[in-house]
Amino acid sequence: MNDITKPLGRLEPVSLRDFWQDEARHFTPWLALPENLKLLGEALGIELEFEVTESRVGIFKADIVAKEVGTDDRVIVENQLQRTDHDHLGKLLTYAAGLDAKTVVWVAEEISDDHRRTLDWLNEITGETFSFFALEIELWRIGDSPPAPKFNLVCRPNEWAKSLTRPDSVGEPTETKLLQLEFWSALVECGRKKGTSVNFRKPRPQNWYSLAVGRSRFNLSLTANTNRPRVGCELYIRHPQHSKRAFALLRAQKEAIEAELGPLEWQELPLRRDCRIAQYRSGDIEDRTQWPEQHAWLLERLEAFKRAFSERVRALDLEQDDEGPDDVEEAV
Repeated sequence: MNDITKPLGRLEPVSLRDFWQDEARHFTPWLALPENLKLLGEALGIELEFEVTESRVGIFKADIVAKEVGTDDRVIVENQLQRTDHDHLGKLLTYAAGLDAKTVVWVAEEISDDHRRTLDWLNEITGETFSFFALEIELWRIGDSPPAPKFNLVCRPNEWAKSLTRPDSVGEPTETKLLQLEFWSALVECGRKKGTSVNFRKPRPQNWYSLAVGRSRFNLSLTANTNRPRVGCELYIRHPQHSKRAFALLRAQKEAIEAELGPLEWQELPLRRDCRIAQYRSGDIEDRTQWPEQHAWLLERLEAFKRAFSERVRALDLEQDDEGPDDVEEAV
């Protein structure tokens, strides 16, 4: 029986300026740390991979440049230790244009109503290609504990509306996109209940679901093909210069890798830049009675692929590994 007389701690707010005295010297470096960028990504529903801080764009410098895991789309993060202002809004748009960012994130102590409405408007008119987010950050402590950050999402794109109305969705029924979103959402829920080691991100209405594997331009991808009824798990290689070399280095370890995973399809894709190493099984996601079995197989394969490829991918000797922007092609 609970002891109702047992004392509980009380949350107390902490001034941001008590912890970070300066935006550029203290707040930006803190937010760029992997563990803190992960917290921000969890609030956004996307997985972020750090690229650089203070990236020059003309006469200005973008606070943080990152990439979205699974797509390599560029993400701009602008931060403030105060209420948002027009100066930072202008810089945010300048950075996005100069660095060809697909996702724009504004973190501040307070997001003004005017700026929230501006970002909402930008989300409405830009279609699915671009996403604008605004978050307010708070610090809280209990007693003498270290302060803990809390991100409050104030503005975000309407993922359903943007994905289901994009211009290039002609020929793909809305029902299919809704089904894909439901399928991946159910998989994420299943994975979280099972307590896997995977860091899940927000599902999207598309035929693949990508996750990090520990190195930029490589990702693990789950697929659900409705045209050829099957589901799959793959290592997808999208390196701008060295996809074929990476593929060859991994294929040289084929015997050892297949001893861990079983037979694989080694798809070099000679007419494309990208490569993939995949396993498939038949399965029609339009039949919801198959979902428990499909989800169980996909999650088991995801864990197995992660064990088999994480260290091997990180150990690949590739020159100019992370140089230059990447033109992304979707997994299919």
